[in-house]
Amino acid sequence: MRGVRLVWLVVLYSSVCCSAQTAEELVSKNIQAKGGIDKIKAVNTVAMNGKIYVQGITAEISQEQKRPNMLRQNFTVQGMTQVQAYDGTTAWQIQPFNGRKDPELMGEDEARGLIEQADIDGPLVDYASKGNKVEYLGHDTVDGDDAYKLKVTLKNGDIIYYYLDPDTYLEVKTEKQEFIRGNVRETEQELGSYKQVAGVYYPYSLEGGTKGNPGDHVRITMDKIEVNVPIDDSLFKMPVKK
Repeated sequence: MRGVRLVWLVVLYSSVCCSAQTAEELVSKNIQAKGGIDKIKAVNTVAMNGKIYVQGITAEISQEQKRPNMLRQNFTVQGMTQVQAYDGTTAWQIQPFNGRKDPELMGEDEARGLIEQADIDGPLVDYASKGNKVEYLGHDTVDGDDAYKLKVTLKNGDIIYYYLDPDTYLEVKTEKQEFIRGNVRETEQELGSYKQVAGVYYPYSLEGGTKGNPGDHVRITMDKIEVNVPIDDSLFKMPVKK
């Protein structure tokens, strides 16, 4: 009986080690597929602009990002622009479509996703030092195609599932679970049309929304992505109310 128990423990230990090693290996291959850690870390700013298609409406979108954790997103339609931004400390917004044209602070729950996106390298790069945990969950399918599935538990408890193409090791889909005040908010996003900019691959096509509810999904196509363009810190700061 004791011998059986020892064999079982060895098998369990081997399984855990292999799983951890595979997770680390997949993360490494994903980073390498995007261009490698040196080129990723060489990106200090990213400026994007494109179009978003939602419920029959086409709007212009743009995003500016700067290391270490600054982000600004703009959504423009019918001459009005909605802004959400984070300067590394403060998250704020302007919501003209809700009749609020002055800048205002975002609530903690509302700002959560924006702050996570402000990490210019993403959750997988230096994940351990960021307090994130990565697990390999085996194979899964995305639109009928095989994919590797990673589970990333962020430091704040939110979970992101990454589906990696087995040939390129780039993300083809992500699913996210946000745990907010006892509730779970689930979203999903498919990524494609990767193009290289300054040695780093970025998706030019994104589509997603609430998980399991295609009716509220939006589609984004990027027209232009630039890296290491000059962006002043003031762009991310909350303006003083007029």
